[in-house]
Amino acid sequence: MGRRQNDSELGRCAILSLLFMGTISCCMVYVCLSVVFNRPSRIATVSSVSDVVEDGGQEESECCRGIEHLELWGDAVKWGSDFKVSSSEDCCMACKSMCGGEDGPCFCDSWVYCGDKEACGPRFGECWLKKQKDALDPDRRDSGDKVMWTSGLVFGKGKGIFGLKTEYGVIHIKLFPDCAPHSVSYILEMLQLRHFAGCQFYRAESRGNFWDSEGNHIENAPFGPPFAVIQGTLEAIGSSFKDTPTETCPTIRRGSVAWVGSGPEFFISLANHNEWKKAYTVFGSVLPEDMEIVELITQLPTKPEVWSNINVSVLEKPVAFQFQRIKTSHGNLK
Repeated sequence: MGRRQNDSELGRCAILSLLFMGTISCCMVYVCLSVVFNRPSRIATVSSVSDVVEDGGQEESECCRGIEHLELWGDAVKWGSDFKVSSSEDCCMACKSMCGGEDGPCFCDSWVYCGDKEACGPRFGECWLKKQKDALDPDRRDSGDKVMWTSGLVFGKGKGIFGLKTEYGVIHIKLFPDCAPHSVSYILEMLQLRHFAGCQFYRAESRGNFWDSEGNHIENAPFGPPFAVIQGTLEAIGSSFKDTPTETCPTIRRGSVAWVGSGPEFFISLANHNEWKKAYTVFGSVLPEDMEIVELITQLPTKPEVWSNINVSVLEKPVAFQFQRIKTSHGNLK
C-alpha cells in the first residue's frame, strides 16, 4: 500500500506544479507571437495567434533612453560643467523640455550624460545638451567600452523622418530614438549607404474584415489571417547587419514599424494589435498620410504560403525600396 503524503510533501508538489505550468505558459506565448512573422527557416509551430489575450490598449508610458559608451559631439546649448542630473533619463528629459510643444522649435536634439561614477570622477552627473547640424547624421566623437558617456537623440515635431521610396510612392517614417536608440542608430547608418539592393517588402496582408479603417479590431472577429501587415527586410546586399537588442516595446498600433525578432526582418502594421502585447521592438511609425501607400501594397497580387501551419500571403513580385533622407520638417505624426 502506498504511503500517504504529509502536508509538507503536498506543499512541495503544489509549488513544483505551479512552476511547471508557468514555464509552459510563457513558452506558448513566445511561440504564438513569433510565428506570425518569421520566415520558414526561423519559425516555430503554433495553431493560432488568437490565443493571446488582448491587454485593453493601455496608454504607453513615455520613454527616454540612450546608448551607453557613446559620445555625441555637436554645438552645446547647455554646458554639462554647469548642469548635473541624477540619471541619463533626467538628461534626456531636460533635452526634451527644450522642444517648444506641438508647434515650437526644438533647441536641443541630442544629449550626453556621464553616469559611471568611477570612470567619470568629478564629471559624474554632467549632462550636456546639444544641437546637431544634421540630426539624421549626428556628429560622433567616440564609442566603445572605454567611453564613459551615454548619449541619445531627441527628434521634435517634423524631425527625425526618413523615407522608404517605392514605385508606389514614398513611405515617410518618424523615428523613435528615445524608445529604441540602438534600432534608430542602425537606420541612420543605412541612410549613409549608396545602394539598397535587397531591401524589399515580400509579404502583404490586408486588414480583411477583422479591423476597421482606423485599425480598431472588430468585436468577436478573428485576429487573422490575414494579419494586417506588410513585411520585408532592411538589410542591403553586401552590408553587415548586427542583431539589435530588444528595446522599449510599445503596443503595436496602426502605422507602427517594428523588428521581427532582432531584425533585419521588419513589418509595418495596418491595425492596432493589442493581442500581441509588447513583444516587438517598435522603432518608428508611418506618417498617417502615407498609410494609403501601405494599404495599396496589400492589394497587390499575392500567393499563399504556409509558415509553420500558419497561412500567409507572399507578394508575387516583391516591392523594392530605397532609403530617402528627409532634411526639412515634414508632416504631422499623430
